[in-house]
Amino acid sequence: MVNVLSGKEAAQLIQSGDMIVFNGFGSLGFPEEMAVAVGQRFLETGEPRNLRIFCGAGQGVWDESRMIEHMSHEGMIESVAGSHFTPMIKICRQIQDNKVKAYNLPLGVISHIVRASAGRKPGVLTKIGLKTMVDPRYGGGAQNAISTDKLVSLMEIDGEEYLFYRSIKPNIALLRGTTADINGNITMEHEAIFGDPFTSAMAAKANGGKVIVQVERLSQEHAVARNVKIPGIIVDAVVVEPGQCQTMIEKCNLSYIGDCRVPECEVEPILSQVHELNEQLGRKRERSEVHTIIARRAALQLTHKAVVNLGIGIPELIPRVAKEIGAPEDIILTVESGAIGGSPSSGISFGAAVNPQMIQDMAYQFDFYDGGGLDFTFVGAMQVDRHGNVNVSRAGNKIIGIGGFVNLTQSARNVVFCLPFMGGGLKVEYKEGRLRILQEGRQQKFFAAVEEISANGEYACSRGQKVLYVTERCVFDLTCDGLRLIEIAPGISLEQDILQKLPFRPLVADDLKIMDLRVFSQ
Repeated sequence: MVNVLSGKEAAQLIQSGDMIVFNGFGSLGFPEEMAVAVGQRFLETGEPRNLRIFCGAGQGVWDESRMIEHMSHEGMIESVAGSHFTPMIKICRQIQDNKVKAYNLPLGVISHIVRASAGRKPGVLTKIGLKTMVDPRYGGGAQNAISTDKLVSLMEIDGEEYLFYRSIKPNIALLRGTTADINGNITMEHEAIFGDPFTSAMAAKANGGKVIVQVERLSQEHAVARNVKIPGIIVDAVVVEPGQCQTMIEKCNLSYIGDCRVPECEVEPILSQVHELNEQLGRKRERSEVHTIIARRAALQLTHKAVVNLGIGIPELIPRVAKEIGAPEDIILTVESGAIGGSPSSGISFGAAVNPQMIQDMAYQFDFYDGGGLDFTFVGAMQVDRHGNVNVSRAGNKIIGIGGFVNLTQSARNVVFCLPFMGGGLKVEYKEGRLRILQEGRQQKFFAAVEEISANGEYACSRGQKVLYVTERCVFDLTCDGLRLIEIAPGISLEQDILQKLPFRPLVADDLKIMDLRVFSQ
């Protein structure tokens, strides 16, 4: 029989010092009713304290009244290990103040650690993360002075380097599904993604812990066996929350879950509505002519039937601009959360996809990525240096997180970084066949050395990856001697607009080309 508890009753199962594993991906799949109950218990009793959190993508939405913020009162959390931090406002503040330990690990590695823990294996052995900020020679992912635990070790096998990530020992799994059947079996028919529901639950059970699942509804019937994602035999408590949302801004978008396939003419209106909902909550992204030019040039790299992953930011524009410039449109888009095919959603609904061909557990998705399944990944870049190293994970005291970036950039055959040459206020105009800089940006994007290595240029070159750095005024490729300038926009001065603004002297191709005019003339 299913053990149905109120959120308040289920919160009593969590004790001070427990390690909690979450299964959500951003705003998708988070058990908010449970988080509210646990946080309220702490405010009333001071318990539970010193919780250790292990999660994949950040469990927040840049709103101090939602999601993990309910459980982020000072004293509640001792440590956090995750891939992405910025949406979790209170936790980030405490990390910066050295009140909470924090460890930043690649999203795919986190998913695989949970799977290893479910089988009581010692950890994950992989090349993912070598020569980046998670490599113990580069900091081991520690995010502040009090984070002294060693979660990652360097190992050598048959003369090759690997990283060994230690398994965790969670004793609480806080998860979410759609329906609990008469035996407590959990199905996820309204969830936009699965994440890693079974391995998250089993990781807790393997360590003698408890599994608490928040669901939308109960059923007195037996679930269809193939639809069960968490078997009732490992579920300790079910909490019913009829009002739970599929994402933090959408109640239930049927086009995300594959029950119905919407006509192609309806896809763009659905995505536009999601964009409007994001804007209403202050998640507005300004898209300038600079961003469009960059996205168009990046889209020219596409090949027919390419399997692609798009990062957030400028890369999100690529499917739209590909149509404008005649680039191949028959590409297959994928999302780290587990979706293959369809059109990825954005903002607070990032992780979902309209009309997906398949939705699989996240650990399998990263098996696919790590195993070489990606033809292209298009990602942003906050800082780039002379060696082709890229930083997206940290800016001074601001902790951002690596997300799936390391898995993607170390596994895809082709990597395209999309960034403005200068950030902050850059304005351009294309007129009479020439690109003009109307207002130069205020923020440097290219540096002699990046602040933190999220992607290692030398390592990518040694592995034979093809890497481009696309800006609105020029394009670099990666060589084993560092960045090489291979294209320049028409009307741009090589010396004044590029070389004089760089803190280093890049290589310049002997056959320096003019960027394809389709990039500018739409």
